[in-house]
Amino acid sequence: MASIGQIVEQTPGSEVLQRARQRAVLVPDCMVEAKRIANTVIAGWHGRRKRGIGENFWQFRPYADGESFARIDWRRSARDDHMYIRDREWEAAHTVWLWADMSPSMMYKSTLASVSKESRALVLMLALAEILARSGERIGCPGIMEPVSARNAAERLAAAIMHAPLTSGLPDTRMIRGASDIVLIGDFLDDADRVMERIAPLARRGLRGHVVEIADPAEETFPYTGRTEFTDPETGEKLTSGRAETLRDDYRRAYLARRDSLSDHLRRMGWSFTHHRTDRLASEALVAVHMHLSGMTPAVARSASL
Repeated sequence: MASIGQIVEQTPGSEVLQRARQRAVLVPDCMVEAKRIANTVIAGWHGRRKRGIGENFWQFRPYADGESFARIDWRRSARDDHMYIRDREWEAAHTVWLWADMSPSMMYKSTLASVSKESRALVLMLALAEILARSGERIGCPGIMEPVSARNAAERLAAAIMHAPLTSGLPDTRMIRGASDIVLIGDFLDDADRVMERIAPLARRGLRGHVVEIADPAEETFPYTGRTEFTDPETGEKLTSGRAETLRDDYRRAYLARRDSLSDHLRRMGWSFTHHRTDRLASEALVAVHMHLSGMTPAVARSASL
């Protein structure tokens, strides 16, 4: 996604084939990390499951007056002379579309972070796919993978990403039908109004959206001093500053104003916004996004994960 102020000391232009190879190498490692984080987050957390009509056992609970006797589990009830209902798990599968920005600006990694923005975005997307697949949801990726309901949905998504053509900007969503959730993960460095021009039509179509902004810590703090050359990874344009520190205050005001504007627009539209820095734990963003997908309040999310 085109940058309004991204800082890259030296980022050479990449050929399409080179980028495809880099992504093919990156995805398997991201899948391993995604599974590790998903296992950590999902431990002790039932996620989106709830009681309803289905085939899988959910829980036993005491019988209440007025309920059908046909729902009583007589074997369980015989253990302590109380009547118990055998609840089944709700099985109305929901479709969640996941997308991560793979444009050149996402390759950036400063010395203040251990991973690139692209790597973190892929890990979050695949970890979400892993958790949601375990909950029985259908997982899709616009323009890359049609929705599937399978335990190995995350692995299938990873394979599809490795063979997908290189694209930039927000995805083509014409294939999305009906009410669904969509999670968009990227740096969103374009002007907020330009981003909203693409996102607003999705909300009008009934999609429930969740935007995750991935930022390198250097993009926020602007730690540069002295003579510094900055390169836009999208256009290749260069800017040389003799005293980079003199740009810091103006840059940070513009950078944070863009984020605040985007966040305000999204929340007024009913979408969630999560900001995440690559020097923080990926699990923090994963919990926040999963909370929004589950319709949980922060207090409920914290208690559920204990």
